[in-house]
Amino acid sequence: MAPEWEATFWVPPHDRRIWSRIHLLVAYNLSTMRPKLITFDIFGTVLDWKKGMSISCDAVGRPLNSEEFEQILEVQGEMEADHFLTYSEITSKSLMRVLNMEESIADEISNNIGYWPLFSDASVIKELMEIAPCAAMTNSDVIHGMQVQESLGFQLSDWLCAEDSGFYKPDPKVWETMAVRQGIEFGPHWWHVSAYADFDLSVANGLGLTTVFVRRPHSRPGTATYEIESLLELQNLIMGPG
Repeated sequence: MAPEWEATFWVPPHDRRIWSRIHLLVAYNLSTMRPKLITFDIFGTVLDWKKGMSISCDAVGRPLNSEEFEQILEVQGEMEADHFLTYSEITSKSLMRVLNMEESIADEISNNIGYWPLFSDASVIKELMEIAPCAAMTNSDVIHGMQVQESLGFQLSDWLCAEDSGFYKPDPKVWETMAVRQGIEFGPHWWHVSAYADFDLSVANGLGLTTVFVRRPHSRPGTATYEIESLLELQNLIMGPG
């Protein structure tokens, strides 16, 4: 609960709305810590993972159903926990295993997944960068970062991917690597945004970060500091009553 200041004073009737407004802003600023860094999961949070994979599979004449999509994610999770492979390699192998896709076709898809469609609210990140650095923490490759940022039309403050760090989320070493790169300590001044409580928010909560769960068509809910329906709400959440 936010601490409150109490005082006894007389306020002219015509000024009472103003003082109510001041009280609201004071209470908000005492309860919400403005971020010094905002990190984002990308695939499934900023980029429409399921839609993109479906589009790619349809394009090669192999329609994808929801059960197969979940199987692909399960296989990828197993591979990420095993000996290190790039995410392009993991994506390709998962498509071959689950969908019996030819290697050359699977490789073509996996090398271009950063071009999968963004969610319509992704552009707001550029405005958020005026508040604090905004960085990606993603189970992907360097090339995918180039592709996603090309689609966004601007460069993020940082793109930390598995190919760079050598680790896949939910390994806490990913957050440790970002902390070193950005020169920041763990705490509520670091906000982490994701549609996935299992791979992201559970770890971020444990590290003492402010966590934001964003609902997406394919998301996994769980405990978070805040819950939003769109990234557009994030700006209002940070800036307070407008």
